[in-house]
Amino acid sequence: MVQDIKQRLEALRRLLKAEGLAAFIIPSTDSHMSEYVAPHWQTREWISGFTGSAGTAVITLQEAGLWTDSRYFLQAARQLEGSGITLYKEMLPETPDIPTFLATTLQPGDTVGIDGTVFSAAEARNLQQRLASKGIRLRSINDPLKDIWEDRPPMPEAPAFVYDTCFAGKSCTEKLAEIRRQMNAKGIEALLVPALDEIAWTLNIRGNDVHCNPVVVSYLLIGLRDAHLFIEPSKVNQKLAEHLQEATVTLHPYTEIYHFLSQLDACNIQLSPNQTNHALYTSIRSGCRIIEDNSPVALLKAVRNEQEIKGLRSAMLKDGVALVKFLKWLEEAVPAGHETEISVDKRLHELRAQQPLYMGESFDTIAGYKEHGAIVHYEATPETDAILKPEGFLLLDSGAQYLDGTTDITRTIALGPLTDEEKTDYTLILKGHIDLAMAVFPEGTRGVQLDVLARMPIWQHRMNYLHGTGHGIGHFLNVHEGPQSIRMNENPVVLRAGMLTSNEPGVYKAGSHGIRTENLVLTIPAGEGLFGNYLKFETVTLCPICTKGIVREMLTPDELDWLNRYHRTVYEKLSPALDEDERRWLQEACREI
Repeated sequence: MVQDIKQRLEALRRLLKAEGLAAFIIPSTDSHMSEYVAPHWQTREWISGFTGSAGTAVITLQEAGLWTDSRYFLQAARQLEGSGITLYKEMLPETPDIPTFLATTLQPGDTVGIDGTVFSAAEARNLQQRLASKGIRLRSINDPLKDIWEDRPPMPEAPAFVYDTCFAGKSCTEKLAEIRRQMNAKGIEALLVPALDEIAWTLNIRGNDVHCNPVVVSYLLIGLRDAHLFIEPSKVNQKLAEHLQEATVTLHPYTEIYHFLSQLDACNIQLSPNQTNHALYTSIRSGCRIIEDNSPVALLKAVRNEQEIKGLRSAMLKDGVALVKFLKWLEEAVPAGHETEISVDKRLHELRAQQPLYMGESFDTIAGYKEHGAIVHYEATPETDAILKPEGFLLLDSGAQYLDGTTDITRTIALGPLTDEEKTDYTLILKGHIDLAMAVFPEGTRGVQLDVLARMPIWQHRMNYLHGTGHGIGHFLNVHEGPQSIRMNENPVVLRAGMLTSNEPGVYKAGSHGIRTENLVLTIPAGEGLFGNYLKFETVTLCPICTKGIVREMLTPDELDWLNRYHRTVYEKLSPALDEDERRWLQEACREI
C-alpha cells in the first residue's frame, strides 16, 4: 500500500509540473460539501491512504502533508507511516494551518491548484486572499485526478425513493411552501440548495448514494413558483417522478446545473458560500445578485415536527431493545474468550436488523477494546482485531437507521476488573454527561455556552477532549447534521425546542484506554421564568449506562438521582419488549446505586 501511495504522489507531481502548479490541495469533501462521501469522491483517501472522514492533503513538488483533527491523530499516524506524507495535527499551537504552510513553503509567483467542484466558495475565497498576500496565485482545475486514478469508482447509481409522509410528518408541498414564505419575506427569488441532507428532507426523498447516509446525489434550485432538481435520470422511477411532479419540481440531468445557473434570468439568488462549491458559485450568471446566507432549510429540518418526534421515540425504543439483548449476550460471551472487536460488531448488527423498520447502520460501528478505545474513530481490521478478555473497557459507539428515526449511542463497558485510573476517568466523564443532561437554560442559549458543563469535571483534573460535545442528528438522514452543536468553537445557532443533539464527552489516553458516554437529547420547553422562557434536555436514548466503573463517592446527590431516574425510565420503557431472562438482566443493570 505504501508503495502505491508513493507512485500516486509521483503521478500527481508530474501532473502539477505539466499544469505549472507548485502545489495541489485535496480535501475530504464531494461537490456538496458532505462529511461522508461516495467512493467516487474519496480522492484524499486514494492519494494518501488515510481513511478517516476528515482531513486535507497538500501535495507540493517536494513535500506532502495531511491535516486532520484529534479524532484521527493515532489512526492517521499509523496509516501515513512510510508514505512520505507528514501528519499535521490540527488545533495544536505548533501546527501551521494550510495557508501558512504554503506561504512558508512556496515562492512568490507560484500557483496553487484546487478542484473547484470540491472546494466551498468560502474556502476558496479565503485561501485566495491568504495566498495573494504572499504573492501566490490560486487556480481551479476541475477533477484533475481523473486521468491518473485508473480504477476510480463511478458516480453513485442507486435509485432514489419516496419517503412517506407518515414518517416525515409534512409533505414535500408543505415544506416548499414554508421555504418560499421565508424567501418571499427576504426578497429572495431563487434558493440554491446543494446539501444532500437538505434536499432529501425538503423533497421527502431518500437514497443509498452514500454509505450509511440515505441521501441522493443531486442539486435543488427553489424558485417562488417552481423548483428544479438536478439528478441522474436513471435514479428516478415512475413513483418518484409522479411525487416530484405533484410538487411542481422539474427534473434535469445532474451535470446540467452549471449551464442552468449560467443562463438564469437576473434575480436575487440566495446560497450558503460554505455549502456551495466554488465551481458552482462562479457559474452563476453575472446579472444575478447573490445573497450569501445560511440555508433556511437547515433550521427547518433541525426542529422536529410532532410526527418526527413520535418516530424518533419509536426508533430509540427499538434500538434500546436491541442493545439490551446485545449487552446481556456480551456479558455472557466474553468470559468464553472467543469474541473480538469485529465479532461483537457483527452480533450487534444482527440484533438491530431484527427490529422493525431497520434500514442499516447510521455509521460504521466503533468497537475499541482497551488501548484501541483511545483512537476516537477506531475501525477494527483483521490485522488489529483484538480478542476481548474479562478485564478493562470496551468502547462501543454505534447507531442505526430506521425508517422512523436515526440513532447514535456510545457505551463504555467494563468487561472485568478496572484500574483506579480507569474508574476515576469513567466517573468524571459520567459526571460531565449528567451535568449537561440536567441543564436548564434560557431561550437564546447557544451550544458553546453549555459545553463547559460537560468538560468541567475533567478540566479540574487537567484533562480535555478536542472533539465536540454534541452534534445534531438527522431523521432517517445523516447521523451528523447541523446547524446546532455543543462544542468549544463558537456557533451562532441557538438551541430550540424540537432539536435533537448528542451528549458525548470523552477522555482518551493513548496506549491505555478511551472512555465516552453518549446519549441523544431532545430540547424541550422548561417553562416560563425570570426574563423569559426556559428550555431543558430530555434524554431520549434508552439503554443502561454501565455502573461497574463508577466511583459512587465522586457523584453528587443530584447526579446520583439523575442516573437512578434515568435507569428507572429505561427499565419501564424497555422491559415490556423483553423476555423474562432479558428483563432480569435489565433490572440488575438498572439497579439503583
